[in-house]
Amino acid sequence: MTNTWTERWNDRYSAEEFAYGTAPNNYLKESLEKQDPGTILFPAEGEGRNAVYAAKLGWTVSAFDISSEGKNKALKLAESENVILDYQVGELETLEYQPGQFDAIALIYAHFPAEIKSSIHKTLDQYLRKGGCIIFEAFSKKHLDYLAINDKVGGPKDIASLFSMEEIQSDFPNYEIVTLEEKEIELNEGLFHNGKGSVIRFIGKKK
Repeated sequence: MTNTWTERWNDRYSAEEFAYGTAPNNYLKESLEKQDPGTILFPAEGEGRNAVYAAKLGWTVSAFDISSEGKNKALKLAESENVILDYQVGELETLEYQPGQFDAIALIYAHFPAEIKSSIHKTLDQYLRKGGCIIFEAFSKKHLDYLAINDKVGGPKDIASLFSMEEIQSDFPNYEIVTLEEKEIELNEGLFHNGKGSVIRFIGKKK
């Protein structure tokens, strides 16, 4: 990833207000409440709202992001909620996660650059144990139509960085599909996710 990419997120997360709020993503919240706590990884976790929520439920939480400003905000939020996060800063290939380390991986609006998003998914798969689950919500390719009407809903503006159900099936072929759908939802998450958008939702259990 380029320095420009890192600077963009450091700039967004350097403000006092939380860019996407401090409440967890609704789909993540619904999904975690149906599972027994274990070990979970949050890639591209930003300011920590989802990781902190999981920790409050009793999960052992690891997270990473390229933004040091995101980590700073996440650790402050964790301290205010009296929970602990293992939060690392760096690109995935520089981090030392272990094969089968996690019971769950939560990809919540983890929009990596288009040219590496599939390879990151395939690397993350190695860190999930057999029987573990992926929880995924991110903007679909149809989301560009929603952005054209309301840019406050947020999300990437290039179609290659957005997702299709076919891409998810290709990136995670060794999974039992529990849920895979494209859906219009109403977002109300902080400053940058507001209004109607189109998302892909996926829950998969590793075979």
